[in-house]
Amino acid sequence: VIMKNFNHERWGFVVQANRFSRVLLEESWTYSNKRSTFGKKLSEHPVIRWKLAEMARLVESTHNWLENLTYQLCKMPKDQAMNTLGGPIALMKAHSSKVMEYCSREARQIFGGNGYTRSGLGEKVERLYRDVGAYAIPGGSEEILLDLSIRQGMKSKL
Repeated sequence: VIMKNFNHERWGFVVQANRFSRVLLEESWTYSNKRSTFGKKLSEHPVIRWKLAEMARLVESTHNWLENLTYQLCKMPKDQAMNTLGGPIALMKAHSSKVMEYCSREARQIFGGNGYTRSGLGEKVERLYRDVGAYAIPGGSEEILLDLSIRQGMKSKL
């Protein structure tokens, strides 16, 4: 019963965490094209491009996973969806908060000192870095959700 009640709440947290991860990527992308170091834009440094690529890879794959599970939630009969998708939704929620944590850390690295300011260029990055825990804990902590997803998978013999 508890697993079923949390499915839509967890789905909502995935939507939010993925959107904020995308904001972190967008802010980092824009900043890296404005800020210059050693005579060139940050985005011209291979390590910065790698950080942006990793963030994009994680954000886009999470979005695809979200779209896939959303489609299943919409098309399956409610009882079947609640029983079948509890594990995958739990796994996706844990994944999305880890992606948000990763993107916030990398964005802070790209922003440097500006990523620590509550106003100015790094305002969004600083705020989202602080807010990561607010998305990782509600609906079940990552460790609990990862365990739940495996237990559900074992029950369904996936």
